[in-house]
Amino acid sequence: MNTHRLFSVLLILPTLALFKSWRWVQPKFTLAYLILISLVTYFIYWNDKRRAQRGGSRTPEATLHLLEFLGGWPVAYIAQHKLRHKTIKRSYQMTFWAIVGLYQYLSLEMLLEWRVLHGFLALFR
Repeated sequence: MNTHRLFSVLLILPTLALFKSWRWVQPKFTLAYLILISLVTYFIYWNDKRRAQRGGSRTPEATLHLLEFLGGWPVAYIAQHKLRHKTIKRSYQMTFWAIVGLYQYLSLEMLLEWRVLHGFLALFR
């Protein structure tokens, strides 16, 4: 599967969950937040790549992962492929994909009204 198709597939569940959340969250604030976190994430990736090329001080990986975790993972995916940055380092990619997987899981749970989590928790009652 090429990167464009994979990216499109990865956006399906979070987009559906986002639309569902608009019943209790203001869409304009949500969209403003997503635009802001996306711009910041791409800029930080771009800046880190530029510093890497020039031998300057780097952005800590924990900062990049925090931005991904805060909702910037789609733009991080785009930045990684456009800038050819952080795509080879296996430990970095493992954490990145864990964050993407978490978003997929949470999106599915929201769409299923948390049935999987409630079923799991019922095992301990």
